Amino acid sequence: MKAVVALGGNAFNKPGEPINQDTHLKNVDTAARIISRMVDEGYRVVVTHGNGPQVGFLAELQRDKPAFMLDALNAATQGLLGYLLVSAIDRYLGTGRSVAVVTRVEVDCGDPAFKNPTKYIGPLYHEREAEELSKRYGWHFRQDPRGGWRRVVPSPTPRRIIELEAVRRLSDAGYVVVAAGGGGVPTCNGQGVEGVVDKDLAAALLATELGADLLLILTDVDGVYINYRKPNQRRLGIVHVDELERYYAEGHFPPGSMGPKVLAAIEFIKRGGRRAAIGALEEGYEVFRGLRGTQVVL
Repeated sequence: MKAVVALGGNAFNKPGEPINQDTHLKNVDTAARIISRMVDEGYRVVVTHGNGPQVGFLAELQRDKPAFMLDALNAATQGLLGYLLVSAIDRYLGTGRSVAVVTRVEVDCGDPAFKNPTKYIGPLYHEREAEELSKRYGWHFRQDPRGGWRRVVPSPTPRRIIELEAVRRLSDAGYVVVAAGGGGVPTCNGQGVEGVVDKDLAAALLATELGADLLLILTDVDGVYINYRKPNQRRLGIVHVDELERYYAEGHFPPGSMGPKVLAAIEFIKRGGRRAAIGALEEGYEVFRGLRGTQVVL
């Protein structure tokens, strides 16, 4: 059996926590324990992860004189977070049992996303700061639902995992592979581009192309809700993909939060996956076993 595990940003850095190595090392242990238990139960596991806070942090460090574009920052954070993940996994499975692959993802150069930046990265700014940075660097900003202004960048649709065959061979050889971190480095015509691929959509593509049985999406919410945060909210337990797709079309899942995760689950199942599961990282093993979270089936 093969599974792709998509870790949210909370696997490394929880809201309100400082972005530093000690915090990341403490948090990543939770994900490593879940992954090691899956391996012990006979699964070949490929792991992907978010990197929004880290990319935003690095971009903020060079705000006075940007030296690297987002494609390079994505690659840098893939290496950083991949290193932390494999180090934590190896503590449970043994040294050398996992490997991180800096991964590129091919996108369409004509993707409409390049003309309509929507993906939030980096910290919250006051409106005046956002206006200043926009004038200085041509960055785009939008109001964040949590308050303040945040930079937004294009989020093109992933079309192909360029390092897919390397990931497949490593996985087949028995390694836990960390790949397509942060959605992978978006490239078109062989060149990196300024944008961020949604990590969940990249995870669904990776899972489909690897022929995975399970797509496990672990985040900071204990499942998928309809009418979320309303008096009549309801968490979905086991849900058939057609029903979930109907809820998605009705607008139950905001594009900036649960929307991409639900879409990733839908696409994975409709392309031949057996099960997609979405739930809280802290309950990750139970979500994997089908006991918690939202379980999406055909």
